[in-house]
Amino acid sequence: MTPMPRADGIDVRPITEGEFADWLRAVNTGFLRAAALSEEEVEGRRERFVEGRYLGAFDQGRCVATFRSFDQELTAVGGAVVPADAISGVTVTATHRRRGLLSRMMAKDLAAAKDRGDVVATLIAAEYPIYGRYGFGPATWMAEWTVDVPRAGLDARWAGPADGGRIDLVEGEDARKLGPELHERLRRGLPGAIDRDETWWKTNTGVLRWDPSWKQPFYAVYRSASGEVEGMAAYEVDDNWGDAKQPLNTATVRWLIGRTPAAERALWEYVCSVDWVVKVKSGRRAPDDLLPHFLPDPRAARITSLADWLWVRILDVERALEARTYEGQGALVLEVAGADGLTGGRYRLEASPEGASCTPTTESAELELGVGELSALWLGDESAVRLAALGRVREGRVGAARKADALLRTSRRPWCPDMF
Repeated sequence: MTPMPRADGIDVRPITEGEFADWLRAVNTGFLRAAALSEEEVEGRRERFVEGRYLGAFDQGRCVATFRSFDQELTAVGGAVVPADAISGVTVTATHRRRGLLSRMMAKDLAAAKDRGDVVATLIAAEYPIYGRYGFGPATWMAEWTVDVPRAGLDARWAGPADGGRIDLVEGEDARKLGPELHERLRRGLPGAIDRDETWWKTNTGVLRWDPSWKQPFYAVYRSASGEVEGMAAYEVDDNWGDAKQPLNTATVRWLIGRTPAAERALWEYVCSVDWVVKVKSGRRAPDDLLPHFLPDPRAARITSLADWLWVRILDVERALEARTYEGQGALVLEVAGADGLTGGRYRLEASPEGASCTPTTESAELELGVGELSALWLGDESAVRLAALGRVREGRVGAARKADALLRTSRRPWCPDMF
């Protein structure tokens, strides 16, 4: 593959498989982790190596910046799945900042993604200010709750779901067998959700492990009254005792998925009922998650973290807007400014519950916005009215922002359960 042009003597190019360990060390350096790597970690992470999708910047043979992308599927509003270019492992070593290395790697990757036919690019931003200039916008948010179990008002005699279902503890091997099908069914109806590959399940059940702090979690499965697997959770519990032998243990949920509110309720009630547990940390949930309202006293669940999560960058405006569904009916003319020439133009969106069309037009624009703002609106979480108040979108016709919200916003907030 042809290397990218040099600047300041720094070569930005796809890495070879033989450079993979050096690339990983640079990633660890960028994320302030120990640079030392075990052979087991290198080989475990090598499972995901795809030639051409790992970029590095090299200065005198040393890797000083990293960038990785991989194929992903993202669920749009209404359940359609669109191909995405997922971006991860982005670092620039502190000695080589402000030299345009990230911009060069990003430009190469997004151009390749558009050529492949990806509809969007995605990432989870470690720092907020970086990615807006590349056309990304925060499309989902996450919240973490801490539940004060004694205050929650749950029945201390709880011994199982009241709906006829049951909770079973299983081993990691069972989680790998039952989890993928459950997650596939869940993500098809969850805007913002992404696919989980085999490596994800191996990593999250301990088959692949390179973190010395790894602790095997407990796995709980909820089966409905008919015996169907409808929910699953992974959680761990610390060992903390106070004076007079009082248990002060905290259960930390790594992930919890449920296809129905009944499944979610049963799993939360179960985790909150575990002996000696006085606090439950929810892990990353949707900001409008039902968890607090499963408790007799919702105030027993307090938000301990609230932040942006999945960032989206639309690469194909027409396909992105046609892929999702709309609860209302109407038409809207959008003037979209691309961040780098990859995406932009004027489009007429005609939407209804039966489907949508998005086509180039010469009509006067009703709403003018950047691709980052459109990307933030696409999954239905952000408000065009809010963005207009912030000066980030401009109305060409009075009321266009409210019209956009009526078409684009959703009754429940999108949610991406996963880190990548």
